[in-house]
Amino acid sequence: MPSHTTLKGTAASILLAVAGASSAHIVLQDGAAAAATSYRATLRVGHGCEGTATTALSVTIPEGFTGAQPMPKPGWNVSTRSGTLTKPYVSHGKTYSEGVLEITWTAKSPEYYLPEAYYDEFVLRGTTPAAPGALWFKVVQTCEKGSNPWTDVPANGTSTKGMKFPAALLEVLDIQAAGGHNH
Repeated sequence: MPSHTTLKGTAASILLAVAGASSAHIVLQDGAAAAATSYRATLRVGHGCEGTATTALSVTIPEGFTGAQPMPKPGWNVSTRSGTLTKPYVSHGKTYSEGVLEITWTAKSPEYYLPEAYYDEFVLRGTTPAAPGALWFKVVQTCEKGSNPWTDVPANGTSTKGMKFPAALLEVLDIQAAGGHNH
């Protein structure tokens, strides 16, 4: 079995590859996470739409990412859309068949819009699935004029090379978290 240091190095390598390949898009601050653990998804927004400020951001929660909760953001309203999950999950002995499917942050007024020349972060948390693999966070960025649908997912693999609007990728890794309570 690989050492904890080797696994950390592997995760760091994946993170650097993901961040480097997608720096102009909406990306996750941490592009890799252990399976079946609590994960803080920090979505980085690096620019607006065609030179205009960002006014809203909606993220679709990927199947298998459970217990999603948004972090409030000063100057922005946050809302969630819940519904029936494709696959129920068990947490603390209770089975959940419904959950958060989408989270939206909307600027309360023009003074809180995210200008084109600035970047910001939008945060949510949840639990990664037990099975390793790629999770895609599809994000729609709404601006003063137009929108950017960061929703493209490759047909195979995880390379987003050549995609105009790639979704944000989280690589769920088959590594054991170091003890503690997972959420």
